[in-house]
Amino acid sequence: MNYQQQAIAGMNPVELVVALYDGMVRFLYRAIAAVEDHDPAERRAAVGRVLEILMHLQSRLRMDVGGSSAKALAAFYAAIFALCLEGSRLESADRLKEAIGCIRDVRDAWSVAAHDPEVLRLIGEGDGPAARVILAAPASAEAAHSSWSA
Repeated sequence: MNYQQQAIAGMNPVELVVALYDGMVRFLYRAIAAVEDHDPAERRAAVGRVLEILMHLQSRLRMDVGGSSAKALAAFYAAIFALCLEGSRLESADRLKEAIGCIRDVRDAWSVAAHDPEVLRLIGEGDGPAARVILAAPASAEAAHSSWSA
């Protein structure tokens, strides 16, 4: 097991979500560099990785038990998805930077939660709002509808 695999293996579920958000930011910076370098293949590849992460996060939401928190995250993911597509289509570094700002804001909240003893207790029990939203079953089809605007 390499260093990265060991680090991931030791993370709690909320820290894993933070790592995915960090990955989205990293790929968006790669997409911005590709826009500036006029490299459409790299731009599409980098944005594609962001979209894959967003789809993974969306599919892991428990809409049936996550309540308004899960619905808010579903709307957020849909809005970021749309913003990234638009940024890529328009070759707009500004749109991609806007997505980074939105992702960082939510990532910071996840980071705080990742070290909150009460959140960790709820996750450990596999019950409670945090566990319901984070721990996994595919999302329902209604999750595709978004009221978020980015």
